Amino acid sequence: MRRALLAMTGLIGLAAAPAMAQGQQDFTLVNRTGYTINEVYVGASSSSSWGRDLLGQGVLQHQRTLNVRFGRNTRECNWDIRVVYDDGDTSEFRGVDLCSVSRVTLFWNRQANQTRFVTE
Repeated sequence: MRRALLAMTGLIGLAAAPAMAQGQQDFTLVNRTGYTINEVYVGASSSSSWGRDLLGQGVLQHQRTLNVRFGRNTRECNWDIRVVYDDGDTSEFRGVDLCSVSRVTLFWNRQANQTRFVTE
């Protein structure tokens, strides 16, 4: 089972909004795990809800990116990210400060049997 390395500090809508309507929490999720991701969820750290799957019917293949966009009225900075792999395994990352992050990259560490999460 893939386990998340919870040493990092979060995601929401995929809707392509005009540049001036974007929130400061917007970021790009990069899949460098070597596996296909079937579901991506982002929920405010202050909420118990994950919300909807941002991929819908799509998937996020290895080496591909997902641009995540927030509404301009979004104020929360701390978000939790959950990904579900094509084999059903999951990884979660809690308390990501998306107000200071523009890129989130996921890596699979085969030796440690866990997903590593890096922000830029």
